[in-house]
Parts: sequence; structure tokens; C-alpha cells
Amino acid sequence: MHHQTPKALRILLVDDNVDAAEMLKLLLEFSGHDVTVVHDPNVALKHAIVEPPHVAILDIGLPIMDGHELARRLKADTKTAKIHLIAVSGYAQREDLNKSKAAGFDHHFVKPVNIEILTGLLNEIEAGSRIS
Repeated sequence: MHHQTPKALRILLVDDNVDAAEMLKLLLEFSGHDVTVVHDPNVALKHAIVEPPHVAILDIGLPIMDGHELARRLKADTKTAKIHLIAVSGYAQREDLNKSKAAGFDHHFVKPVNIEILTGLLNEIEAGSRIS
């Protein structure tokens, strides 16, 4: 029985907390994904347009432009509109969840992110996206 290795997702991780971002990057890379970490939302936007990731994990509490604004801009551009958006936030009140949904996020995770649930979700996205 031959085992087919799942193809990695290209993930753009945007978080101004360097330590948290590095930690999550290591965990995601360990799961076989290709992760780019960006700490500045404007850089993230440029990067996403040049090389659209399959998934963008955005911290809501970003400086300059918050995660909601970044999500709206990604959804507004045809090059990046299909990116699967995952919000990561310290807050999970109904209002916060509604806000992230309105901004175009597909999922909302609360910090600290449960890596097992996140990895499971990424596997589902991977299976559904039939990455070439």
C-alpha cells in the first residue's frame, strides 16, 4: 500500500508578535506546510498579490492596518479573493466573530491557537483545494 504524501499548502502568516508567529510557523512546517511569516500588513498585502497563498492566517490586532482591514483588501482583489482566510484573535465574543465574518474570514481562532484543530482544518482545505 503506497502512502501518498499530502501536498503542502502555501500559508501566509501575518502576526506582529514575532515569537508567536515563529512558534506557529514551526508547528505548521512540521505538518508539512510551506509557511511565510510577515509582521507588517502592507508587506503581507504585496506578498499575497505577487504570490497568492492558499491560506492566510491573520492576527486581528495588527498595527497600521488591523486583520479585518487586511482581510477586506485581500477579498477585494481578484488575485487574492480566493485565499482561505483564518482570523486569530485574543477575543471570541459574538461581536468579534461577526466582525471577522463580515470582513471575509472563513474561520476564527482564539489565542492560544489549538494547533490540532488548526491542522485538521488545513488538512480539509488541502483535500478540498486539489493543489496542483
